Amino acid sequence: MQFCMMDWQGQKLAEQLMQILLLAFAVIAFVTGYVLASFQLMVLIYAGGVVFTSLVTIPNWPFFNRHPLKWLDPIEAENHPKPQPAEKVTSKKKPVKK
Repeated sequence: MQFCMMDWQGQKLAEQLMQILLLAFAVIAFVTGYVLASFQLMVLIYAGGVVFTSLVTIPNWPFFNRHPLKWLDPIEAENHPKPQPAEKVTSKKKPVKK
């Protein structure tokens, strides 16, 4: 069984889907509850939206991994130079003569 990981674009998509779905269900629940004067129905519709949104965004569905990162093999990584820490840059100002 291959484990599907969510890539960076997949995380962004999941976040956008979550926000859009929760907002849509909140609006639908509020309008329905207001028109039918039923607080209970409003809460049930919104709770159903939260459950639906969780089922869509929490699992690592394959469409969240359309842009996988390609990591170097450890052997190949040894052949590449390691990044050196940046040297401190000192300002070269001329001393002020008085």
